[in-house]
Amino acid sequence: MFRTLALAAAILFAWATQGFAAPQGPVYRGEYTISFFGLTVARVNFNSRVGPGGYSIEGEASSAGLGAFFYDTNGKLSASGRFTDGVRADNFRAEYRYDKKPTLVDIRFADGNVVEVVNDPPLKKRGKDWVPIQPDDLKSVVDPIAATLVKAERLEDVCASGARMFDGELRADLSLSYVKTGEMSVKGFDGPTVTCRLKFTPAAGYRKGRRALEFLRTKSLIMVTFAQIGETGVYAPVHATIGTQIGTITVRARRLEAL
Repeated sequence: MFRTLALAAAILFAWATQGFAAPQGPVYRGEYTISFFGLTVARVNFNSRVGPGGYSIEGEASSAGLGAFFYDTNGKLSASGRFTDGVRADNFRAEYRYDKKPTLVDIRFADGNVVEVVNDPPLKKRGKDWVPIQPDDLKSVVDPIAATLVKAERLEDVCASGARMFDGELRADLSLSYVKTGEMSVKGFDGPTVTCRLKFTPAAGYRKGRRALEFLRTKSLIMVTFAQIGETGVYAPVHATIGTQIGTITVRARRLEAL
Protein backbone atom coordinates (compact mmCIF):
# COMPACT_ATOMS: atom_id res chain seq x y z
CA MET A 1 0.00 0.00 0.00
CA PHE A 2 2.77 2.45 0.89
CA ARG A 3 4.67 1.71 -2.32
CA THR A 4 1.49 2.39 -4.30
CA LEU A 5 0.87 5.69 -2.51
CA ALA A 6 4.50 6.72 -2.67
CA LEU A 7 4.72 5.96 -6.39
CA ALA A 8 1.46 7.79 -7.05
CA ALA A 9 2.71 10.81 -5.15
CA ALA A 10 6.15 10.69 -6.74
CA ILE A 11 4.63 10.60 -10.20
CA LEU A 12 2.77 13.77 -9.29
CA PHE A 13 5.18 16.03 -7.42
CA ALA A 14 8.79 16.56 -6.41
CA TRP A 15 10.61 15.68 -3.18
CA ALA A 16 14.47 14.91 -3.38
CA THR A 17 18.25 14.77 -2.46
CA GLN A 18 21.46 14.00 -0.66
CA GLY A 19 24.95 13.40 -2.05
CA PHE A 20 24.63 16.30 -4.56
CA ALA A 21 26.20 19.72 -4.73
CA ALA A 22 23.12 21.74 -3.82
CA PRO A 23 22.27 24.61 -6.18
CA GLN A 24 22.28 28.14 -4.82
CA GLY A 25 19.02 29.78 -3.86
CA PRO A 26 16.34 29.69 -1.20
CA VAL A 27 15.01 26.52 0.38
CA TYR A 28 11.43 25.78 -0.63
CA ARG A 29 9.16 24.00 1.82
CA GLY A 30 6.38 21.89 0.36
CA GLU A 31 3.68 20.13 2.35
CA TYR A 32 1.12 17.80 0.74
CA THR A 33 -1.73 15.55 1.78
CA ILE A 34 -2.89 12.41 -0.01
CA SER A 35 -6.56 11.62 0.41
CA PHE A 36 -8.93 8.88 -0.64
CA PHE A 37 -12.71 9.41 -0.69
CA GLY A 38 -12.03 12.76 0.96
CA LEU A 39 -10.20 11.18 3.91
CA THR A 40 -6.51 11.86 4.53
CA VAL A 41 -4.39 8.69 4.27
CA ALA A 42 -0.86 10.10 4.02
CA ARG A 43 1.22 13.27 4.32
CA VAL A 44 4.35 14.23 2.40
CA ASN A 45 6.74 17.06 3.28
CA PHE A 46 9.84 18.17 1.40
CA ASN A 47 12.61 20.76 1.42
CA SER A 48 14.19 21.60 -1.92
CA ARG A 49 16.72 23.84 -3.59
CA VAL A 50 16.21 24.60 -7.27
CA GLY A 51 18.74 26.64 -9.27
CA PRO A 52 19.57 27.28 -12.93
CA GLY A 53 21.83 24.24 -13.06
CA GLY A 54 20.01 21.64 -11.02
CA TYR A 55 17.85 20.61 -8.09
CA SER A 56 18.31 19.05 -4.66
CA ILE A 57 15.36 17.88 -2.54
CA GLU A 58 14.81 15.83 0.62
CA GLY A 59 11.41 14.57 1.72
CA GLU A 60 9.51 12.24 3.99
CA ALA A 61 6.13 10.54 3.76
CA SER A 62 4.00 8.88 6.40
CA SER A 63 0.57 7.34 6.75
CA ALA A 64 -1.96 9.57 8.51
CA GLY A 65 -5.61 9.70 9.50
CA LEU A 66 -7.54 6.72 8.20
CA GLY A 67 -4.38 5.41 6.53
CA ALA A 68 -2.55 5.20 9.87
CA PHE A 69 -5.46 3.19 11.29
CA PHE A 70 -5.01 0.44 8.67
CA TYR A 71 -1.25 0.60 8.18
CA ASP A 72 1.60 2.34 9.99
CA THR A 73 4.17 3.34 7.44
CA ASN A 74 6.82 6.02 7.06
CA GLY A 75 9.61 6.64 4.64
CA LYS A 76 12.24 9.05 3.33
CA LEU A 77 12.99 9.91 -0.26
CA SER A 78 15.86 11.84 -1.81
CA ALA A 79 16.94 12.70 -5.33
CA SER A 80 19.19 15.06 -7.25
CA GLY A 81 19.73 16.07 -10.82
CA ARG A 82 20.50 18.82 -13.26
CA PHE A 83 18.85 20.85 -15.98
CA THR A 84 20.31 20.52 -19.48
CA ASP A 85 17.97 20.33 -22.46
CA GLY A 86 15.41 19.02 -19.94
CA VAL A 87 15.56 17.37 -16.53
CA ARG A 88 18.38 14.84 -16.04
CA ALA A 89 18.48 12.65 -12.95
CA ASP A 90 21.67 11.86 -11.01
CA ASN A 91 20.50 9.97 -7.89
CA PHE A 92 17.30 8.63 -6.38
CA ARG A 93 16.88 6.91 -3.02
CA ALA A 94 13.78 5.73 -1.18
CA GLU A 95 13.79 4.13 2.26
CA TYR A 96 10.55 3.12 3.89
CA ARG A 97 9.20 0.75 6.50
CA TYR A 98 5.91 -1.10 6.21
CA ASP A 99 4.69 -3.62 8.79
CA LYS A 100 8.11 -3.30 10.50
CA LYS A 101 9.86 -4.44 7.29
CA PRO A 102 12.46 -1.99 5.88
CA THR A 103 12.79 -1.53 2.12
CA LEU A 104 15.44 0.34 0.14
CA VAL A 105 15.49 1.46 -3.49
CA ASP A 106 18.65 3.19 -4.72
CA ILE A 107 19.19 4.24 -8.36
CA ARG A 108 22.26 5.89 -9.88
CA PHE A 109 22.32 7.59 -13.28
CA ALA A 110 25.05 8.74 -15.70
CA ASP A 111 24.36 10.79 -18.82
CA GLY A 112 20.66 10.06 -18.48
CA ASN A 113 21.09 6.28 -18.28
CA VAL A 114 20.69 3.96 -15.30
CA VAL A 115 24.08 2.58 -14.23
CA GLU A 116 23.24 0.98 -10.86
CA VAL A 117 20.08 -0.25 -9.12
CA VAL A 118 19.85 -1.60 -5.57
CA ASN A 119 16.66 -3.17 -4.22
CA ASP A 120 16.83 -4.44 -0.64
CA PRO A 121 15.31 -6.92 -0.12
CA PRO A 122 16.01 -8.13 -3.67
CA LEU A 123 13.09 -8.31 -6.07
CA LYS A 124 11.31 -11.65 -6.19
CA LYS A 125 11.67 -14.01 -9.13
CA ARG A 126 8.98 -13.32 -11.71
CA GLY A 127 6.84 -15.68 -13.79
CA LYS A 128 6.36 -16.07 -17.53
CA ASP A 129 3.75 -13.31 -17.61
CA TRP A 130 6.36 -10.75 -16.52
CA VAL A 131 7.58 -8.12 -19.01
CA PRO A 132 11.32 -7.97 -18.26
CA ILE A 133 13.50 -4.88 -18.31
CA GLN A 134 15.76 -4.74 -21.38
CA PRO A 135 18.99 -2.67 -21.62
CA ASP A 136 17.35 -0.06 -23.88
CA ASP A 137 14.60 0.43 -21.29
CA LEU A 138 17.16 2.02 -18.93
CA LYS A 139 18.45 4.59 -21.41
CA SER A 140 17.29 8.23 -21.40
CA VAL A 141 15.18 7.73 -18.27
CA VAL A 142 14.50 9.59 -15.02
CA ASP A 143 13.38 8.60 -11.53
CA PRO A 144 9.84 9.25 -10.22
CA ILE A 145 10.85 12.56 -8.66
CA ALA A 146 12.61 13.94 -11.74
CA ALA A 147 9.59 12.84 -13.77
CA THR A 148 7.46 15.40 -11.92
CA LEU A 149 9.68 18.41 -12.62
CA VAL A 150 9.23 20.41 -15.83
CA LYS A 151 11.68 23.07 -17.04
CA ALA A 152 9.78 25.43 -19.33
CA GLU A 153 10.10 28.95 -20.71
CA ARG A 154 6.37 29.62 -20.39
CA LEU A 155 3.46 28.26 -18.38
CA GLU A 156 1.78 27.17 -21.61
CA ASP A 157 4.75 24.94 -22.50
CA VAL A 158 4.54 22.75 -19.38
CA CYS A 159 1.98 20.31 -20.82
CA ALA A 160 4.11 19.67 -23.90
CA SER A 161 6.56 17.55 -21.89
CA GLY A 162 6.83 13.89 -20.95
CA ALA A 163 9.22 11.41 -19.35
CA ARG A 164 10.53 7.85 -19.45
CA MET A 165 10.30 6.91 -15.76
CA PHE A 166 12.00 4.08 -13.84
CA ASP A 167 11.32 3.44 -10.13
CA GLY A 168 13.72 0.55 -9.55
CA GLU A 169 11.35 -2.08 -10.95
CA LEU A 170 8.71 -0.51 -13.21
CA ARG A 171 9.54 1.38 -16.41
CA ALA A 172 6.70 3.56 -17.65
CA ASP A 173 6.16 6.33 -20.19
CA LEU A 174 4.46 9.51 -18.99
CA SER A 175 3.07 12.14 -21.35
CA LEU A 176 1.18 15.37 -20.69
CA SER A 177 -1.49 17.20 -22.69
CA TYR A 178 -2.93 20.66 -22.06
CA VAL A 179 -6.28 21.07 -20.28
CA LYS A 180 -6.50 24.63 -18.91
CA THR A 181 -4.78 27.48 -17.05
CA GLY A 182 -5.96 28.88 -13.74
CA GLU A 183 -5.00 30.38 -10.37
CA MET A 184 -4.26 28.78 -7.02
CA SER A 185 -3.59 30.06 -3.52
CA VAL A 186 -1.90 28.07 -0.74
CA LYS A 187 0.43 29.11 2.06
CA GLY A 188 3.47 30.70 0.42
CA PHE A 189 2.08 30.65 -3.13
CA ASP A 190 -0.57 32.67 -4.91
CA GLY A 191 -0.33 32.67 -8.67
CA PRO A 192 -1.01 31.12 -12.07
CA THR A 193 -1.20 27.38 -12.68
CA VAL A 194 -1.64 25.05 -15.63
CA THR A 195 -3.53 21.76 -15.57
CA CYS A 196 -2.47 18.85 -17.75
CA ARG A 197 -3.85 15.40 -18.36
CA LEU A 198 -1.25 12.71 -17.70
CA LYS A 199 -1.16 9.52 -19.74
CA PHE A 200 0.51 6.55 -18.03
CA THR A 201 1.82 3.68 -20.16
CA PRO A 202 3.75 0.77 -18.56
CA ALA A 203 6.69 -0.27 -20.74
CA ALA A 204 8.56 -2.98 -18.79
CA GLY A 205 9.05 -4.37 -15.30
CA TYR A 206 5.44 -5.36 -14.74
CA ARG A 207 3.10 -8.35 -14.96
CA LYS A 208 0.95 -8.65 -18.05
CA GLY A 209 -2.74 -8.40 -17.33
CA ARG A 210 -2.31 -6.71 -13.94
CA ARG A 211 -5.64 -5.00 -13.49
CA ALA A 212 -4.44 -1.93 -11.61
CA LEU A 213 -1.87 -1.03 -14.27
CA GLU A 214 -4.24 -1.87 -17.10
CA PHE A 215 -6.82 0.47 -15.58
CA LEU A 216 -4.24 3.26 -15.28
CA ARG A 217 -3.23 2.73 -18.90
CA THR A 218 -6.66 2.55 -20.50
CA LYS A 219 -9.31 4.07 -18.24
CA SER A 220 -7.81 6.23 -15.51
CA LEU A 221 -8.27 9.99 -15.64
CA ILE A 222 -5.09 11.53 -14.21
CA MET A 223 -5.09 15.33 -13.90
CA VAL A 224 -2.07 17.30 -12.69
CA THR A 225 -1.90 21.02 -11.89
CA PHE A 226 1.55 22.65 -12.04
CA ALA A 227 2.90 25.90 -10.59
CA GLN A 228 6.30 27.55 -10.92
CA ILE A 229 8.74 27.15 -8.04
CA GLY A 230 9.65 30.75 -7.24
CA GLU A 231 11.12 32.41 -10.34
CA THR A 232 13.20 29.40 -11.35
CA GLY A 233 11.43 28.42 -14.58
CA VAL A 234 10.91 24.99 -13.00
CA TYR A 235 7.35 23.75 -12.49
CA ALA A 236 6.10 21.16 -10.00
CA PRO A 237 2.62 19.80 -9.24
CA VAL A 238 0.47 21.49 -6.60
CA HIS A 239 -2.66 19.38 -7.10
CA ALA A 240 -3.47 16.08 -8.78
CA THR A 241 -6.15 13.44 -9.01
CA ILE A 242 -5.63 9.80 -10.02
CA GLY A 243 -8.57 7.62 -10.93
CA THR A 244 -8.21 4.02 -9.72
CA GLN A 245 -10.45 0.96 -9.85
CA ILE A 246 -11.78 1.64 -6.36
CA GLY A 247 -11.85 5.43 -6.26
CA THR A 248 -9.92 8.64 -6.79
CA ILE A 249 -6.66 9.49 -5.03
CA THR A 250 -6.16 13.23 -4.51
CA VAL A 251 -2.82 14.93 -3.88
CA ARG A 252 -3.11 18.51 -2.64
CA ALA A 253 -0.49 21.09 -1.67
CA ARG A 254 -1.07 22.80 1.66
CA ARG A 255 2.13 24.84 1.52
CA LEU A 256 4.72 25.83 -1.12
CA GLU A 257 6.88 28.49 0.43
CA ALA A 258 10.39 29.89 0.21
CA LEU A 259 11.99 29.79 3.67
